[in-house]
Amino acid sequence: MAWEEWEQLKSEAVERQSVRLRLNQLPADAGGGCTQVDLVVHDDQLGKLGNLAFELRERLHVDGDFARPSTFTASVDLFNDGLDTGSALLEVHDAWNSQLQTLNEACAHISNHLDFTRAQHSKDDAHVETGMHNAAGDLMTVSRINDYFQ
Repeated sequence: MAWEEWEQLKSEAVERQSVRLRLNQLPADAGGGCTQVDLVVHDDQLGKLGNLAFELRERLHVDGDFARPSTFTASVDLFNDGLDTGSALLEVHDAWNSQLQTLNEACAHISNHLDFTRAQHSKDDAHVETGMHNAAGDLMTVSRINDYFQ
């Protein structure tokens, strides 16, 4: 293989690699700014999602625990009768309870986080509304604020 051929193969490999490593972004000729909104969530939607997570947690707490007492009783009875199925059923019982508790905590976390997010955004909005006053104490309009930046 000639030296020139080796250099040609190296440069082609670099070109292929740079194409493969392109970041997930807008093309360079698109102006660089994002003109479309990616995600919009309204306060009422956050409230509905939080309520759904809370209701799911409540239903899981009741419905997911429905068979626990009878499963535990059956596992103890089978174990006391000398059957290995009793200890296996107890393991299933314990695993189910552990997973159910984890799922309940996740639903509670989602519900609480959405409630916190709604409250925090309300505080932020109130701060913006009450924080933009002129020297006379009057609420400033967006056009008046823009005058200060020009």
